[in-house]
Amino acid sequence: MAERILIVEDEEKLAGLLRDYLVQEGYEVSVLHRGDEVEPWVRTHPTDLVLLDLMLPGKGGLEVCKALRSSADLSIIMVTARVDEVDRLLGLGLGADDYICKPFSPREVGARVKAVLRRAKRGAAPQESGLALDDSAFKAAIGGKDLGLTAIEYQLLKVLAAHPGRIYTRDQLIDAMYRDERVVSDRTVDSHIKKIRKKISAVQPDREVIHSLYGVGYKYEW
Repeated sequence: MAERILIVEDEEKLAGLLRDYLVQEGYEVSVLHRGDEVEPWVRTHPTDLVLLDLMLPGKGGLEVCKALRSSADLSIIMVTARVDEVDRLLGLGLGADDYICKPFSPREVGARVKAVLRRAKRGAAPQESGLALDDSAFKAAIGGKDLGLTAIEYQLLKVLAAHPGRIYTRDQLIDAMYRDERVVSDRTVDSHIKKIRKKISAVQPDREVIHSLYGVGYKYEW
């Protein structure tokens, strides 16, 4: 049975473009153009994923997302026209599974949809990744092989790995790494991520587990 996607987008041309692409990818796709139509629709139509625009007539995407999270078991990808808006959305803790910024290509959306649905299929149980964390020694190992992380790198990896698939902005990672309110640049986070990736690659060369989202931040996904 095809997975069912609901596109909620008031730009009809864009909605049609996304619908056509996702249908070609094998999904069953429906489209709504107003936010206040979403909850009644979901109550009567089985839905696996909602592609939800932030700015909608009738009811905004923020309200719709909160309502769906409290009443429905489905995945949500929020869509916004501004990169800097993602920081605010993440800070609100809406519980969306992913965020996409316009402009985007249908192929990018298709890749995000596939990734989110794949995570949902795996269920809530944590997947065996072979990653072992030892807080007492600030040591991380994969498959029994020590990664040789510094204390800061360990803390950063621990934050990311605690919630696989969750997107963290650089500011959120800085707050988790440095609790003494020191001033740290985004480039510091990027540098630590680069070093962690290199150390993971040394023991696990066939898999990338820390993924970057351009203009937003990072997520851990095994």
